[in-house]
Amino acid sequence: MKQGRTFPKVIVTRKAEQSIVSGHPWIYNTEVVSAEPYENGCLVDVVSLKGSYLGTGFFNDHSKIRVRLISRNTNDAFDEAFFERRLRYAWEYRKAVMGTDVSCCRIIFGESDSFPGLTVDRFSNILVTQTLSLGIEKLKPMLFPLLYRVLTEDGQKIDGIYERNDSAIRGLEGMEQNKGFFPLTNLPVPDSTKTEITENGIQYTVDFENGQKTGFFLDQKYNRRAVAKLCPGRHVLDCFTDTGSFALNAARAGAEHVHAVDISEKAISVAKENARLNGLEEKIDFEVANVFDLLPRLAETAKKQYDLIILDPPAFTKSRKTVMGAERGYKEINYRAMKILPRGGYLATCSCSHFMTDELFRKMLRSAAADAQVSLRQVEARQQAPDHPVLWNVPETDYLKFYIFQVV
Repeated sequence: MKQGRTFPKVIVTRKAEQSIVSGHPWIYNTEVVSAEPYENGCLVDVVSLKGSYLGTGFFNDHSKIRVRLISRNTNDAFDEAFFERRLRYAWEYRKAVMGTDVSCCRIIFGESDSFPGLTVDRFSNILVTQTLSLGIEKLKPMLFPLLYRVLTEDGQKIDGIYERNDSAIRGLEGMEQNKGFFPLTNLPVPDSTKTEITENGIQYTVDFENGQKTGFFLDQKYNRRAVAKLCPGRHVLDCFTDTGSFALNAARAGAEHVHAVDISEKAISVAKENARLNGLEEKIDFEVANVFDLLPRLAETAKKQYDLIILDPPAFTKSRKTVMGAERGYKEINYRAMKILPRGGYLATCSCSHFMTDELFRKMLRSAAADAQVSLRQVEARQQAPDHPVLWNVPETDYLKFYIFQVV
């Protein structure tokens, strides 16, 4: 390792060294052998048992992820210019892969953009952030104005940055929950926490103060478009509709009728408003119902009411310990949907949980199809939109499984 390094030194196990060399940026608490005096949230140099430099990252002894690496280059100087280059790189990537959809996309996707624990979503004129690591929290006073500058210098209109730091995960990092506008010099604070976006030609009102996560799920953008191609003339059941995005895409594409269901009255209210905004309220019936109760009832009827069913549930598991229970939940809804659909009908189904791996999800689908006594003809296998890039050496970034089948 080069001499003259000023960061505290953290020695890690051989296991951690192998993980880092293979490209994973996390070091767990059990992998730290020793650490020089440090301040939580500040940068440390990680070295092997033999003293070889492995990388530099944020240290936090409140977190099981003890170190989050941001670089493996000893020549990096972690100054404003360094982070500005990172932000510009992330923005240029989005422009390349999203094209005209760049006005409504994820600009920073945590580890995939080498900003561990940071999410930045753009909803037209508003940036919504979520900070889940202490290192990034300490950098915000420099990082967020830099991000604003990078975008506005490129001709993008940004009226504010809103922080959605109301996640319980912040507690695991030793941080309090909060939300509100981040103060930007010479920029007045917007007087509303709602904005309008257009995705796939459909308008939405985004409540970025109270909506789920950052206010709207951007990762399904192109999956909605893929399902819409199958919707003309069909009767569609959209389960777990949330803000109505799949239902609206189906109706706009020419579905004969759409039935949209969610257990949340608030979500259905938002979905109805989005339907009115697009003049599609006559084509969609909205219902507040538990999908786990609704599907069995529909499966028991002899009449085949739907020829396309969409299953977009929330994550049924957020840890390895609950994967088996989640698998049973996924199987239940997919089995019921397969029983409801006629031969030749279509099923769009997904899981947004990293812990429900693609292998487990496919195994579950095979089992559900066997129990339903149907065969699945795969139309498409998809993932999250490319503004949520998957790093192959960081499995945690590969979370969304999305399949479209014809039931035969």
